Amino acid sequence: MDVKSAFLNGYIEEEVSVRQPLALRVLNRVYKLRKAFYGLKQAPRAWYARLKSFLLKSGFVMGSVDKTLFLLSRGGDTLLVQIYDDDIIFGGLSHALVSSFAEQMSREFEMSLMGELQFFLGLQIKQSPEGTFVHQAKYTKDILKKLGMGDSKPMTTPMSTNMALDADEDGEMVDQKEF
Repeated sequence: MDVKSAFLNGYIEEEVSVRQPLALRVLNRVYKLRKAFYGLKQAPRAWYARLKSFLLKSGFVMGSVDKTLFLLSRGGDTLLVQIYDDDIIFGGLSHALVSSFAEQMSREFEMSLMGELQFFLGLQIKQSPEGTFVHQAKYTKDILKKLGMGDSKPMTTPMSTNMALDADEDGEMVDQKEF
């Protein structure tokens, strides 16, 4: 789901004044903003505050660690909503709950449904009856092409599975927690 003109939906709490356009300039006057707009530093925060308020009033619970994740539980069904800038991904097992949420959001904000999720933050998402799979096949192919290895033959494992590796006892120790 994509929110059209998302940042224009936020109300700003601070007092923000802007200069008038040259063609409309009245001397010694500025405009006082009530709503956010693109390019304004406060716009993303104002949009998030408006959306968060709407979701909480609608019965959602905000994630305790990820403040952009919201959960709604109704009669044993759960709806998950994840916010990233002006993009919102959501899903649940109950078609009725998912449809109800989409309609509710469309009534409150100007939205466009983008269909089934295929890409999100560089990850590819494939949904099938067997489950939901997250992968980076396109990213991997792009890297191989960039490195001149686009025509390489695929292997299930990048190296031979029966290759004997020797311990490098004189080598530098690696902090395993770092990786």
